[in-house]
Amino acid sequence: MQSTHAERTTADERTTADEPTDSETAVPTSVAVPDDVSSPRGKLVYLYLATHGAVTEDELCDGLGMKRITLYSVLGTLREEGIVGRDDRRYVLN
Repeated sequence: MQSTHAERTTADERTTADEPTDSETAVPTSVAVPDDVSSPRGKLVYLYLATHGAVTEDELCDGLGMKRITLYSVLGTLREEGIVGRDDRRYVLN
């Protein structure tokens, strides 16, 4: 039994009207980390916030696989430097 061309389409060729376009997803394609952020963990937190927007501590811990005690230290430093702020219960880039 032979398959028709329509049956041989790849996943890349399949689209639906419900899928968001690139402009609707609004994920930056490149993010520059400020020179003020020197620690590797600080850079990870910065990049996570830059690509995910305002997030809770739980989201940061889960998303980065970072222990809460480590995250508190990193966020404290970033907040002291004015790079990160809080909006209600969420952390955001300033």
